[in-house]
Amino acid sequence: MQSNPLRIGTRGSALALAQAHETRDRLKAAHGLSDDAFEIVVIKTSGDRIQDRPLSEVGGKGLFTKEIEEALLDERIDIAVHSSKDMPTVLPDGLALTAFLPREDVRDAFLSPKAKSLQELPHGAVVGSSSLRRQAMIKRLRPDIDVVMYRGNLQTRLKKLADGAVDATLLAAAGLKRLGLEAEITSMLATDEFLPAVGQGAICIESREDDAATLERLTPIHDPETQIRLDAERAFLGVLDGSCRTPIGGLATISNGDLHFKGIVLKPDGSACHEAEANGPVEKAVSIGVSVAEALKDRMGPGFLTGH
Repeated sequence: MQSNPLRIGTRGSALALAQAHETRDRLKAAHGLSDDAFEIVVIKTSGDRIQDRPLSEVGGKGLFTKEIEEALLDERIDIAVHSSKDMPTVLPDGLALTAFLPREDVRDAFLSPKAKSLQELPHGAVVGSSSLRRQAMIKRLRPDIDVVMYRGNLQTRLKKLADGAVDATLLAAAGLKRLGLEAEITSMLATDEFLPAVGQGAICIESREDDAATLERLTPIHDPETQIRLDAERAFLGVLDGSCRTPIGGLATISNGDLHFKGIVLKPDGSACHEAEANGPVEKAVSIGVSVAEALKDRMGPGFLTGH
């Protein structure tokens, strides 16, 4: 490795830092290096600054990546570590997702001091979520529940729940596990009734396409299976909607060399949804994701999301 430390760009939340440290630790182990061969560079993003309204109203997913990607392009950092579900489907010219770490649990976790599951919440209970997908899925399963906007990092959301601001919330199981907070989980939501966000549970690494030395360093920590699954999921999302303005879920799984993909799109109020799925060889991951998205577009018709 180079004599200068490898600069790892990340957001400053506890979860983002845990993901950056996991990346650093995997690189340390792969190359036999010490901590001083790396520098963690914390970058505040627009998404971290805007806490008073839904991201879908102010620019969507790119708000969590824009400033970090600018630092990459300006060569102030060498790699960026992201939650894959925060990544827009179109990246700036010159940048690419060049490595994926082995994927964690993809499921959503239910957290509540008042009920053991979403189904057991009392009539009229208040559930907090900032995700349009989770909001729509909650309303689909429990139209009697009041779903409210619930922004903030993971610790903030846990504190609001403990303080009684809401009766329950849903969070990505992967994030809770990475922070050692599994004990906070009341129950897990099965993927067959609650499809996760595209990329949920996967850490991706973004770097400059022309930085061959860095690409070589990332090779030993890259997990090809996670990339294949994400290739399908991101292709699916790219056809439908690359932002977080639409309630969309999608999950690719691999078994015996075959990839299975299931996708869902919902009306924001949960009153209607369409699902589609497809199977095929892993080499066709992108086309499988695209085919499911096209099937959903056909089923939705023109006015599905706007209500016209």
